[in-house]
Amino acid sequence: QLRLVESGGGLVPPGGSLRLSCALSGVSDTITWFRQVPGKDREGLLCISHRGSIANYVDSILGRFTISKDSAKNTVYLQMESLRPDDTANYYCARRFNDCSNSPYDYDDWGQGTRVTVSS
Repeated sequence: QLRLVESGGGLVPPGGSLRLSCALSGVSDTITWFRQVPGKDREGLLCISHRGSIANYVDSILGRFTISKDSAKNTVYLQMESLRPDDTANYYCARRFNDCSNSPYDYDDWGQGTRVTVSS
């Protein structure tokens, strides 16, 4: 069974940094980080495809969030800098077997999520 496990969330003050991890089991394919706040759909943030290409779907994270992959550890990271209160959300990683997509409906495998709270 394919599994994804997120970690690294927590409470951080505005301007702070966090690195989220998505540990994978099984075959590594296209991975996207999403976030969700209550009452809204999951928002696709950054994707790293099975070919290694990267897609950014949200302007507000440009220059602040980066996605990377350590193939030896089978882990995908989301490095978040200059965090703001509106980054507060549950963050999820998801897997698919095709190219990047920012639609949560295109993903079948999800982690359980990790909570990020940006507050002073």
